[in-house]
Order: sequence, then structure tokens, then C-alpha cells
Amino acid sequence: MSLSKGVALVTGASRGIGRAIALRLAHDGYALALNDTPANRPAVAALKAEIEKIKYGGGGGGGGYAQAVGVEADVTDEEQVKEMVRKTVEELGSVDVMVANAGILKARPSLVETSMEDFDETFAVNVRGVFLCYKYAAQQMIAQHQKSQRGGAPPPRGASIIGAASVTSKQAWAGLSAYSASKWAVRGLTQASALELAPYGIRVNAYAPGLVDTKMVEKIAVESNREHAQYITEESRNIPLKRLGAPDDVADLVSFLVSDKASYITGQSVSINGGAFFD
Repeated sequence: MSLSKGVALVTGASRGIGRAIALRLAHDGYALALNDTPANRPAVAALKAEIEKIKYGGGGGGGGYAQAVGVEADVTDEEQVKEMVRKTVEELGSVDVMVANAGILKARPSLVETSMEDFDETFAVNVRGVFLCYKYAAQQMIAQHQKSQRGGAPPPRGASIIGAASVTSKQAWAGLSAYSASKWAVRGLTQASALELAPYGIRVNAYAPGLVDTKMVEKIAVESNREHAQYITEESRNIPLKRLGAPDDVADLVSFLVSDKASYITGQSVSINGGAFFD
């Protein structure tokens, strides 16, 4: 692999925040493993083609084009996650950054209208999926660290794991009981993992965005009986910066968190919400 910064694996990469993160990390100089489910194969293929047109500056005055591979998997399935990581290493050589971005939202009017199916599906993707991505990425990163300690070729930089939390992981929202609970779990998982993986040079953090204008926001708008545009206008009034977040805002944060400039940051769930909520 010719890229200087290593390999980043992004789950739920076909659209929204995941897509923006993948593009940003490709521009930063990473090779990308793009995960999503088979249903989103065309979108992943289109993203792969877009990434492969990105030109980067290589070391020693060289250069080239970004690399990307698709790695289909259901993140709730342990064997599929293991295979996703294995294929990434087989195709690109390592896993240096894991962004466990895949998540779902089941907006319901209240707790009493949230079914067990809603609850179980939310936790399967948002908690089990993140746990499995953290676990198997960490196993690979530990192996890479141990190889470097034995005198093998060192990883190009310190490894980093990033999870998808939410403003609702710090201040729960009515109508999002299961979702809020799942994101609180991501924060706990992130903190414990940061403590356990620090000896291997692996930093673990999460991003905690407020409202970001994606398909999830469209779902929330529907549940609140508002048109998408109306919802954005009305909710923007409650945000000090007077706008919803954009996927690129989160991508910029992830770019920083995986960089050397964030080398002393671990175990954090970083808020990015336009001032709508203060830690």
C-alpha cells in the first residue's frame, strides 16, 4: 500500500455522515474500506469510484490516487464483522482507523409506543454493532502493535477507533427512548475501551452530533408531523448557530480525532451541535 496514513474502515459508508467521513479520510490520505449492507451496494460502488479519483500527495514528492474497497457486512453479525476486518487487511494491508458509524433510529411518539422489536433492533445495530466493530478492529490493531514491538514494520501512525454517539447520549430526547439509551451505551463502551486499549497505542473516541441534515432527520420530522423543510426551519431557531449540522461538519471532527493533532485525546464523546447543548 502506497498511502502514508494507513487504512480506514468506515461502516455505514454509503450515505450521510458515513459517506462524508469516508471522503474526508480519503482526501486526508487514507485508503478506505467502505462497509454497508448488500442493499446499498450501488451506493458503495459509486462512492468507491469517487474516492479513486482523489489525488493525494505521497512522500518524497510522489503521489497517486486514493484506494478504496467495498466490504459488505451486517454489523450485527459477529462472523460478518470478523470477515469484514479480515478482508480489509487482505485487500489493503492493515486497519489503522475504525469508524463504527453505522446506526439506525426508530422515532416513536413515546416510550409506551416503542415496541420490543424497535428496542431490540436499535440496540442490535447501535450497540452490538459498535461493540463488534470495536472488538475486531482492536484485535487487528493489537496484532499490528505487537508486530511492531517485535521488530516488524511499525504501523504508519497510532491506531484510532471512533464510534457514533449523539447529543442524545448526553441529554435524552422525548420520542427517542431506545435511541437515546443506545447512544448512552456507546459512550460507556468508548470510555472502557479507551482505558483497555491505551497500552497498545490505540485511542478510542466518539462523535456526539446534534441534529445533522440526513435521512435520520427526515424520519424525526415525519414522526413530529412536520414537513422536512419546516422541521429544519423550526429546529434551527433553537440552535445558537441557527442551522442544522451537515455531514461534513462531523467528517471534519473525525479527521481531527484520528490525526496526530489529537494524540492526547481518548475516551471522549465530543459534542458537535452548534451550541444546542453544552457538556
